[in-house]
Formats: sequence, structure tokens, C-alpha cells
Amino acid sequence: MIFLWQLENIRTPFFNEIMQFVTYFGQELLIIAVICALYWCADKRFAYYLGFTYFTAGFCVQALKITFRIPRPWILDPEFKAVKSAIPAATGYSFPSGHTQGATCLFFPLALRAKKAWEKILFILAFLCVGFSRMYLGCHTPKDVFVSMGLSIIIASVFWHFRSKLENVTTCTAQISVLLGILAFALAGYAWYLYHGQMIALKYAMDCFKAAGAGLGFALGWYLERTHLDFQPDTCSGKGQILKFIIGILLTLCVKLIISFIFGSSILAKSAEYFILLLWIIYFYPYLFTKYSKH
Repeated sequence: MIFLWQLENIRTPFFNEIMQFVTYFGQELLIIAVICALYWCADKRFAYYLGFTYFTAGFCVQALKITFRIPRPWILDPEFKAVKSAIPAATGYSFPSGHTQGATCLFFPLALRAKKAWEKILFILAFLCVGFSRMYLGCHTPKDVFVSMGLSIIIASVFWHFRSKLENVTTCTAQISVLLGILAFALAGYAWYLYHGQMIALKYAMDCFKAAGAGLGFALGWYLERTHLDFQPDTCSGKGQILKFIIGILLTLCVKLIISFIFGSSILAKSAEYFILLLWIIYFYPYLFTKYSKH
């Protein structure tokens, strides 16, 4: 908390706005949009790598959140004040930082993939800045940020080392899908146990079920696409790729709204919603596009 108090003393309205903008680069919606753009239009295999890194690290972060159940800094110290504009998005427990996990799982892999030194430095600075913004805004302590960052870097490095297995359609496809599915069910089961034991509130269990549903949808979509579809993202011209992405995003938003309306807002409904949404992104939209492009 000492470091957060020091940051509070140097806050200005201008830097508050800057840090609020920087922190958006760790938002779930932005990361999913980047994965969609890469997957649908540019580099399917790298998008898969990002997805496995993001969802696996997300499972670990959610499990740690509901295990340690550490409150936000302004709850730990009622005299401490976070930047008001950052509080609405600061849901869930404080440790570890979800925004930092998301940004690290996006930008650290991009740094590993980059060929030029200045690109690597730029991507590394990106997730470091997101982590700093979470502390500047008063949403996380240094422990929250650095544990999340370190965990995400380790997971990203492991997947990068074994990325050839993810790219080889003839080996380990089913096994990897099943393993990710088991992790998703384990997280959901753990959250369900803590919720029914009255150790966590519904909203915290809900976050875990959303993550589990999304991860399970990603795992099944990956298996179906690799074994039954083999979608090729580079079948359009430049304008066609932009149109494909825009249509895909609009349809994805429509699918989300329809599912939310039909299923409701219960804990199991939200898990099913995110499961279907990721299955749509990874398999059904590429399936529709592939069928359309053949005609």
C-alpha cells in the first residue's frame, strides 16, 4: 500500500485520463477482438497460441482470486482513494490482476514473435504500462500486478516452447482439447464448491463460470476446426479481410445478445453463453465463411 499512496500523491487529472486509456489494453473485449482479427483474417496458428495462453492463464488467475480472496486496495485501507473512473471495471478480488494477465498474455507473445528489437521493446513496454496503470489507478497493489505478470509470462513461454504441437494437426489435438476442458471444469467445480460453502459471493463464482465456459468453448472449437474444417484465413483480398472482420464482430455481438436474452443471467446460463460465444468465434463463423467462399 505504501507504493499506492506514493502514486496517489502524484496523480493529476491529465495522467488519470492517460492511465485510464492505457488500462483498456488489458480489457477482455479488446483481447478477444485481437484474437478474432488474427484468427479470421491473418494468422490462425498464432491466434490459437494466444487463445491457449490467455485462457490457461485466466483459469489460474481466477482460481487464485477465489482462493486468497484479497479485497481491493480501497477496502484494505478505507482512507485510500482509487481513481473513480476505474472503480466500475474493478470487479472481483484484487489478487492477482486480471487486466495485467490479459495484457501480458497478449503483448508478451507478440514480443516473442517479433523479429526486430524495437518491436520487442514496444510490446514489452505495453504490458508493463498496463500493469503500472492498474497500480496508478489504485485498483491493484504491486503484488497483484507482478504475480499476474510472472504467471502469464511463464504460461506464455511454456506454450511458445511447445507451439509446434499446437500447430501439428495430426498429433495431440484431442488430448490438448481434453486437457483444457478438464481445467475449465475444475475451475467451475471449485467455484461452485466455494459458492455453495458460502465462502465466495455469487458475482465471484460468476466470473469463474464465464472463464470456464469460454475456455471450454475455445477447446471444443479448436478441436472441431482442426479435425473437420481446416479454416484458411487468407482467402480474401485486403478489403475482403476487413469486411470479414467487421461482419464477424457484428454477428458475434448479435449472437451474444440473443444468447443473453434466451438463457438469462443465472450462473450456469452465463457459462453456457460464453461457451457458445467462443464456439461461434472459433468454429461456426469460420464454417459459414468457408461454405460461402466455396460458392
